Amino acid sequence: MNIFLALAYLFFIGAVFGWILEVFFRKFFSSSNPEHRWINPGFCVGPYIPLYGCGLCILFLLATLGSQYGLDSGIGGRSLLFLGMAVSMTLIEYIAGIMLLKLFKLRLWDYSRLWGNIQGLICPLFSLFWTLLGAIYYFFIHPVILEALTWLSNNLAFSFVIGFFFGVFTIDVVYSGSLVAKMKAYADEHQVVVRLEELRLHIRRRRELASMRVHFFLQLQTRHDLSVYLKEAQDAIEKIRHRNADEDKEGIKHAEN
Repeated sequence: MNIFLALAYLFFIGAVFGWILEVFFRKFFSSSNPEHRWINPGFCVGPYIPLYGCGLCILFLLATLGSQYGLDSGIGGRSLLFLGMAVSMTLIEYIAGIMLLKLFKLRLWDYSRLWGNIQGLICPLFSLFWTLLGAIYYFFIHPVILEALTWLSNNLAFSFVIGFFFGVFTIDVVYSGSLVAKMKAYADEHQVVVRLEELRLHIRRRRELASMRVHFFLQLQTRHDLSVYLKEAQDAIEKIRHRNADEDKEGIKHAEN
């Protein structure tokens, strides 16, 4: 089967299932979502996250190369393979995060409070998670992926669905890009970084207080100028930071006494 079609199929699967994983993570575990609300993760409107799509393609290629070069036999070979997966996923996460941060002044996740973090974009804890995810992928998901690719080669008509997905995805990226451009303009003007998760939560609270319908997928769609909500969200974030800083100072005082 054509490698391009195979990778397109894997990107589709990874982006959708990665989105599902992020939805539940941000609902139940994210410190940026203390109210445990349902949040549409990522910068796209639809149910997919490109980072996970790229990640699944990388994991597939590494597992395939590992089998070809004999890394799938023995503890040492598999450990090296899992380490390569963890490094690759961490690198993808860092590249995606630094591009959003430097080019668009946009932060989609923040590990600043975690030990050993680099610019709040990567940290040892999540690299460990990537290692575990790599092992889970190798033992449980990769065999399923191979079966899925075999199924695709026997049902090439499904490539129409993949093409439709990429058509919708392209339109989504263009639409979401226009929103990101507005956020970047605000960030450049006020010399700040837009924290997308906090912005979405703020808009959701405002709509709920106004008894307005809350759109899960269109959480950034508002009647008012987006800069109004950006300013309000930024002020709210600064208040929380000052409050946390004051609490830290009080904690240090009590410890010294």
